[in-house]
Amino acid sequence: MPYTLAGFCEYREEIRKSRFITFAAPITSPAEAQAFIEQHSDLDATHNCWAWKLGDQYRSNDDGEPGGTAGRPILAAIQAQDCDQVVVLVVRWYGGIQLGTGGLARAYGGGANKCLQNANKVELISRVALHCMCSFAELALVKLRIAECGGLVQTEEFTANGVKLQLAVGEQHIENLQARLADLSRGQIVLECQEAP
Repeated sequence: MPYTLAGFCEYREEIRKSRFITFAAPITSPAEAQAFIEQHSDLDATHNCWAWKLGDQYRSNDDGEPGGTAGRPILAAIQAQDCDQVVVLVVRWYGGIQLGTGGLARAYGGGANKCLQNANKVELISRVALHCMCSFAELALVKLRIAECGGLVQTEEFTANGVKLQLAVGEQHIENLQARLADLSRGQIVLECQEAP
């Protein structure tokens, strides 16, 4: 079962006078990963190496370190920890002692590994995209029922007739949620699958 992170985490270590700080965070898009990397990179550092994984998409960058000694080991650490929807950035300040390619790979991969091991993780639940309509008066209770079933409200659209909700719910909770919404609305609220765009 893949996991993502509950929130931001960091790990610091010194290896042969080089200082390494690893930052990791959950992401929901490549743009979010890039924004995190830009926000936490230190322009005064020698290298800002990173990797991120988002489902089948992934990227990594050695930022001037010898090819394959930084970004790939960071990505390998993400995969080894069974993480997804995660970005990891390792910032290095060179301390004057060469680490060699094996030493670099161990330092970058090891820092990423330790950071992710120490992080609070949450299980990634596969959710189904659904939508429903409810009245303005029912909205608060509908949102409560969705949350109780582990669902997420992704958008709310107010119309003349009520509120259209786009939501994502774990497949195993759809039947329960449908029953609860039907009880709440005397059978008026019906969950419908999102049409593929």
